[in-house]
Amino acid sequence: REMLAYYARQLGTVEINYTFQRLPTPALLTGWARQTPPGFRFSLKAPRHITHQLRLRDAGEPLQRFAQLAGTLGQKLGPLLFQLPPYLRFDAERLEGFLALLPPRLSVAFEFRDASWFRDDTYALLTRHRAALCVADSEALATPVVATAPFGYLRLRRADYSAMDLDAWAAHVREARGWKRVYVYFKHEESGRGPALARALLERLGA
Repeated sequence: REMLAYYARQLGTVEINYTFQRLPTPALLTGWARQTPPGFRFSLKAPRHITHQLRLRDAGEPLQRFAQLAGTLGQKLGPLLFQLPPYLRFDAERLEGFLALLPPRLSVAFEFRDASWFRDDTYALLTRHRAALCVADSEALATPVVATAPFGYLRLRRADYSAMDLDAWAAHVREARGWKRVYVYFKHEESGRGPALARALLERLGA
């Protein structure tokens, strides 16, 4: 509890992985919101039931339940992240059908973990629905930096980022056209270096 309040004084957003495994209670989300200052944003990772079990098919009811629960955060709700499994290849019909189910005015990002998705057809579908292409960077796969929504969503997961690497990512953020807000998450839970890397990037952006 105290850790969240401390974190929120240092950085302006957090990505919640808890929701990938199970749905929290509304009371838990309300408690999180109360511990954070105005302007703080929570990004929630969509349940694996939607992304890995249903694989976006016939997902209307669980999607509605997840979106309704996420709304408990009110103005502190950031984007919802839909991270697809690495074995799911490009399927325009599947993606378009799911995008059509999304409630209006909901900010969403999609992380594709197979390179077959990195094509103009995908970007066009995301743009049509104002959904962000999650720019994920790891040793295994690097997503192209393509703006498909009014906001950017970056997940930086390499083992380490040098000063030159951070300079390059700061340039990507500054130069991306159409992004009014950018969410950047360093996924370094084991080493604990994420917050320090985030602050170093913020310094480069003058934020």
